[in-house]
Amino acid sequence: MERQAPSPVKRNPHSAAASAAASFFLFIATYLAVFLALSALPWRQWMALAAVSVATIVTIRIVEPAGWPIGLLAPPARVARELLFGIAFAALLIGACDLVLMLTAHVRHARHDGFPWLELIAVYLPAAFHEELAFRGDLFQKLRSVNRIAAFAFSSLIFALLHLGNRNVTAVAVANIALAGVMLALAYERYERLWFPIGIHLSWNILSGPVLGYSVSGFVSQSTVFTTTARGADWITGGAFGIEGSVFIAAVEIAAIGWLATRSQTRPRVAQSHSLSSGED
Repeated sequence: MERQAPSPVKRNPHSAAASAAASFFLFIATYLAVFLALSALPWRQWMALAAVSVATIVTIRIVEPAGWPIGLLAPPARVARELLFGIAFAALLIGACDLVLMLTAHVRHARHDGFPWLELIAVYLPAAFHEELAFRGDLFQKLRSVNRIAAFAFSSLIFALLHLGNRNVTAVAVANIALAGVMLALAYERYERLWFPIGIHLSWNILSGPVLGYSVSGFVSQSTVFTTTARGADWITGGAFGIEGSVFIAAVEIAAIGWLATRSQTRPRVAQSHSLSSGED
């Protein structure tokens, strides 16, 4: 028999805004301190994941002593279901875009040297968890409890702007990453847990890069299952930035946003007497 989630505690809007502001500054300071302290260590993505994890725990413990339902702890069957749903959802989107590129931009795939298992562990796994905790985690959720539109706009904009330093980035790519931020925020809202967006993020990167052979936001995998060749303008094919630089990705993202928008929990959860990663319904 499942435990029922405690009833939400109503909060003063001014208190919620103060909590969001305090969380923001404390989170950023803690994240930077931990990341800089670990920056000399190898496997940079794991160091970033450690930094965001510590920043999340410290922020919640100080700003929300009663706990905040970050959306990680849930029954294993539910975690698996939402994670697999995210993986399948991203596969559908990437597959649709790749098919359109094959039909319109002469994209061709050929067998290559295999899957990069070490990169999966060193880069792709920690990156998906890191970015979802950073951009759809505590800070996004706190701001969403104050103003949903502001939370979506702010998190998606920062998510896109932080990719400006990536190799071969284009204006189309930045716009597409902002749309991806909206899509992933709606994916969080679908269950008010992080497993669905983590599944999307992980599958999106792995399928487009290590499997199909595109660059992933400018990052080139050392090994791929297939290689990709294409003819046409970068804004169509994605160019050296990868499939995320294609206008066709914008089309599938907008379709996904439209679908998710009709199925998401639009009323933000407020603080509850939960532990850090409670398994709330």
